[in-house]
Amino acid sequence: MGKKVKIGVIGCGRIANASHLPSYRNNPDAELVYVCDILKDRADEAAKEYGAKAVYDYKEVINDPEIDAISICTPNYCHSSIAIEALNAGKDVLCEKPAARILSEAEEMREAKNKTGKILNIGVVNRFKNGVNKVKELIEGGELGNIHHVYMSFRAYRSIPGIGGAFTTKAISGGGVLIDWGIHFIDLVLYCCGEPKAKTVSSEAFCHLGKDIKNYNYVYMWAEPSADFNGTCDIEESITGLIRTDGPVISFNGAWAQNIDEDEMFIDFMGDKGGIRYMYRTGEFTYYSTKNGMLSSTKYTYRQGDAFQNEIDAYIKAVQEGNDQLPSNININIETSRIMDAIYRSAEQHREITL
Repeated sequence: MGKKVKIGVIGCGRIANASHLPSYRNNPDAELVYVCDILKDRADEAAKEYGAKAVYDYKEVINDPEIDAISICTPNYCHSSIAIEALNAGKDVLCEKPAARILSEAEEMREAKNKTGKILNIGVVNRFKNGVNKVKELIEGGELGNIHHVYMSFRAYRSIPGIGGAFTTKAISGGGVLIDWGIHFIDLVLYCCGEPKAKTVSSEAFCHLGKDIKNYNYVYMWAEPSADFNGTCDIEESITGLIRTDGPVISFNGAWAQNIDEDEMFIDFMGDKGGIRYMYRTGEFTYYSTKNGMLSSTKYTYRQGDAFQNEIDAYIKAVQEGNDQLPSNININIETSRIMDAIYRSAEQHREITL
């Protein structure tokens, strides 16, 4: 056990309370000093639960010389500004995904990280899932042979979150289902396939089901308290496309809302020796093989663990050791931002984008 890392968490909403705050509490090398939110009640409740000091201006956190590192769990629109200020103040940073709303903001974050020499990790938690790393091991061990195609499906039935509010307002979120769900799928695929670089992107995006907010039909709505039926829905609720890389071709279909009552959250890795279907929600996967002239399928069972705890534990250790080379660091994760930027540009311009 090294010196305890003094932590401030900025943003006390769902992701902070579900993942960051309890994970810091569970880590013996972390000392949670501050919880911060512009909504006083949120900060106060988190302070009471986790034994930290509640503040309502993030500058109090990053300007405290005693603080070693922070987690940014705010809405997307202020990720880059807070991260850059924190890095310049000498803090290490874990910023929830996406890195930023748009590519230029993510690039500014990367520049600040490289200038200051501090740690800047992005909350791409799949890289810390045991199942994902098992898939990666099989791929790296040659069990699938040459992976030529990966298919990603992140589709659900009429599940636009908090319609009319921050989730569906592009100026705040930066986008819809792609930047919310798709980022995790793209990043997972890049990680498992050895970080291939995108060459071209072609996509189309749609906003039909949620465009008429007042007449949007649904059974269940995630983040419903943030919905505003007089608000804005100017993001994509569904998207499809093709990414050519210097490794596999990646195709995808994504939907917060579709008029098909199916929940399809999986990734197919297709190689010339075998294939894997990874089930995103459960973390289980099946390996399909052609060994010894026989067709076979193997469903693996393993200890899942807590991916967010793994992520926070790795972050705390990295801060203690001054290690800025975790697989979630911004210099690696910027490729996901580049791909998403190209996907959005292709959809807007209705043409293929060359990177």
